[in-house]
Amino acid sequence: MNNLSIVKIVEDTTVDGPGFRTAIYAAGCNHHCKGCHNPQSWDIQGGVYYTVEEILEIVKRTEFSNVTFSGGDPLMQPEGFTELARRIRHETRKTIWCYTGYRYEQVLASPELAGILPYIDVLIDGLYMENLRDEALHFKGSANQRIIDVTTSRAAGKIVLWTHEYIKK
Repeated sequence: MNNLSIVKIVEDTTVDGPGFRTAIYAAGCNHHCKGCHNPQSWDIQGGVYYTVEEILEIVKRTEFSNVTFSGGDPLMQPEGFTELARRIRHETRKTIWCYTGYRYEQVLASPELAGILPYIDVLIDGLYMENLRDEALHFKGSANQRIIDVTTSRAAGKIVLWTHEYIKK
């Protein structure tokens, strides 16, 4: 079973996607974006190891919260987060958002990273760029980042940006 290095898990947060969410902050990030709001998450050894099953139990106990993978970068632990997303998708009715410093095109080009895409609803992609920071942006830190509706994008064969109308119940 995959063990995931996790910095923290926050239940019932409202800042990492629409509505109440359980946010799972991955340890490990090689991007090291200048101005990162969570630099303590860069070191993968800085987290606490959880099994997929342990995290799944936490996710399941908050009945009305959806899920967000953040960090660090969850795609630095692609195998474990793909397994977690697969289990959440098959065992709950929760939506899954995932933040990554990788661009969507990079994720698609990597079989290891792309494995998560069938199980997540939204991908917020791209490096955080301090010079493009805008506090008026919803659910992303800098203007270069995209909020991608993964389900619609995969069906259309092209990137479709998420908008508030796409909120899935």
